[in-house]
Amino acid sequence: MPRALWLLIIGMAVNVTGSSFLWPLNTIYIHDHLGKSLTIAGVVLMLNAGATVIGNLFGGALFDKIGGYKSILLGIWVTLLALIGLTIWHGWPAYVIFLTITGFGTGIVFPAMFAMAGTVWKEGGRKAFNAIYVAQNLGVAVGASLGGFVADYSFQFIFLANTIMYVIFFIIAVFGYRNISTGPTKQAKAKDQVIIKNRKNLQALLILCAGYSLCWVAYVQWTTTISSYTQEINISLTQYSFLWTINGALIVLGQPILNRVLKHLSASLKVQILIGIGFFIVSFLIVGKVTVFTGFLVAMIILTIGEMFIWPAVPTVAFELAPKGREGFYQGIVNSTATGGRMVGPLLGGVLVDLYSMSALFLVLIGLFIIAIVTTILYDRILKSRKELVDINLPVS
Repeated sequence: MPRALWLLIIGMAVNVTGSSFLWPLNTIYIHDHLGKSLTIAGVVLMLNAGATVIGNLFGGALFDKIGGYKSILLGIWVTLLALIGLTIWHGWPAYVIFLTITGFGTGIVFPAMFAMAGTVWKEGGRKAFNAIYVAQNLGVAVGASLGGFVADYSFQFIFLANTIMYVIFFIIAVFGYRNISTGPTKQAKAKDQVIIKNRKNLQALLILCAGYSLCWVAYVQWTTTISSYTQEINISLTQYSFLWTINGALIVLGQPILNRVLKHLSASLKVQILIGIGFFIVSFLIVGKVTVFTGFLVAMIILTIGEMFIWPAVPTVAFELAPKGREGFYQGIVNSTATGGRMVGPLLGGVLVDLYSMSALFLVLIGLFIIAIVTTILYDRILKSRKELVDINLPVS
């Protein structure tokens, strides 16, 4: 891998480590410490995710216009200022305000990071996105593991740790990303003509991302309704955070093995995504029945295998579908639809649990996975022929 990609990997790991101190515990903090209902917690997280959607689209477009370095720095500054505010004021409603601003700032950063990874190692294909994905989950493993212990002692230090990690990320970006060349290309100047010419590629991506978003609606329940449910059945914060440590550790250790298996099987990206959705369904069928920690651990392991198939595959499809000069915009779409799922998920889950039950929630989630299977099967049908699939380097399934 090129040196520039290593710098992006390190920065992503540090960035996600900081955010992982807080995001798995958001619902618990809002519900247990601020005394709000799960529905209110869902609204708060929806505002955070909605701001992230806007940041994703803005950050992706900004990447195409001014390049990755300036885009990432802007996102870091916005996030860092909000985190400083959150560290000082984390009562109600300050928590809502600063968490929303944080969402916008981090939203700018992520599509720029993914687009930059693709452009600095184009010949690497899906390997570049797999590497960034592994870095994310290394951050999840470290941040979530430490976050549970810190939260048991004091939530005040959770906010401080997040801020400190973002300061470190800022230093890495300033000195490490300055000379990475990913500026706007000449083709970007004719962006309107490019979008019209490649509208079928864009439509195919939107169909795929519709199902991708539904998968995120379900996945985010692990950090919202399920996290609160674990507290009700006397699973400790340390045990709950350990689930995310297992999640991150399995991805860091297992993704390289999975990559070799997929290469050996010559599996297309479509098949890869469908297999992942199947694992998701099994995971939620299990978690809907168990009430002890070991059951949740098994469900988390299966969930992790599923996400290892899906999460790196969709940005890879987006990068291969993107016309030159629009890589950032396409990654912005992927990140914004994922964030859209994270926006709707907490509110949907909170309302279903408050009005009905956890069982009703799991039944709805299985239905969403079935829809995601359909969109994944159909997304590339809009491309006219096998030749079009070959021309954009997508494996034909």
